[in-house]
Amino acid sequence: MNQTVELRQGLTDLLPRLRRLARALTGHASDADDLVQIALERALARAAQWRPDTRLDAWVFGIIRHAWLDELRARSRRSRVFAPEALGETVGEAAIDRHADAMSVATAMATLSDEQREVVALVLVEGLSYRETADLLGVPVGTVTSRLARGRQALQHLLGEGS
Repeated sequence: MNQTVELRQGLTDLLPRLRRLARALTGHASDADDLVQIALERALARAAQWRPDTRLDAWVFGIIRHAWLDELRARSRRSRVFAPEALGETVGEAAIDRHADAMSVATAMATLSDEQREVVALVLVEGLSYRETADLLGVPVGTVTSRLARGRQALQHLLGEGS
């Protein structure tokens, strides 16, 4: 099979997983859809960089991760100029309402640090091994292990399943 055809078929097969990872990273369906689109465009534009003897999912997960980091940096620059719209949404909201919202998994995931959320999404949601995750993120396996442990502990605490 032609490498380009193999890549396109592989990307199509990965769409549900790509969207799930993007949703875990962004916390919003519309941002996740945009992130997947950006990642697919980059993957297709850089098709020659993918080697068929490597895992396509790990390669594209890396593209998604880097695209998300680019977006976070862009948002950081924009937020220095304008106040985020989300700040106005909670004005006057009772503390009890905020606590009730924190009970959803998506909200709990959003409270994790970027590093913990990435590791939780890649290991627990996408099923990558600790080694694959470490290679993808460019960190030691021990770092993945500790970030995952702290992320799990935080999620259990937020969801009322621990302590």
